[in-house]
Amino acid sequence: MSSRERILGRVRRALADVRPDEEPYERAVTRDYAREHGPLSASEAVDLLAENLADYRAVVHRCAAGDLAATLAGVLAARGARTVLVPPGLRPEWLAAADVERVPDLPGSTPHELDLVDSVVTGCAVAVAETGTIVLDGSPDQGRRRITLVPDHHVLVVRVPDQVVSSVPQALERLDPARPLTWISGPSATSDIELDRVEGVHGPRTLEVILVG
Repeated sequence: MSSRERILGRVRRALADVRPDEEPYERAVTRDYAREHGPLSASEAVDLLAENLADYRAVVHRCAAGDLAATLAGVLAARGARTVLVPPGLRPEWLAAADVERVPDLPGSTPHELDLVDSVVTGCAVAVAETGTIVLDGSPDQGRRRITLVPDHHVLVVRVPDQVVSSVPQALERLDPARPLTWISGPSATSDIELDRVEGVHGPRTLEVILVG
């Protein structure tokens, strides 16, 4: 007997006393759990998001909408970025004040070419305050998943409070499960080897988040 057959046999035995049910999964699974750990005002949710992002070692900036271009220019200049990868739907005015070469997201770009880019700037789909998580869904202002995984420096723009929710259940209500979702909680890091934290293993070594609003 193969390993596959043994595993499937265990599954069948575990389900032996479960009655066949044609009810759709969406109705069969109850959703009566708490949707958030206490109500938060819009400003409290934004503050909690900033706190948790910083706890994950992301660099957090806050600015008014009219100051976004200047803030982005300052972040990129402080990094010494000369080339910036730009998703096709990123608003041109966001980088209007930045003295950088804009690199388009091309289907033919190789991982080596993406690795040579200094920074990438994207928007987001939603941000979760309780977990300090930002979700990308591949929309035009975010681009394809690989452009946010290969470059070493990722600058994320979150429009607050509109794109901020308190909890993961609230975030799921805003997301399309058929889209390529990327959940980001701080810069890429692992402690798998001897419990030493190493950043930049599976994605950007440095994550900077600009909360605009």
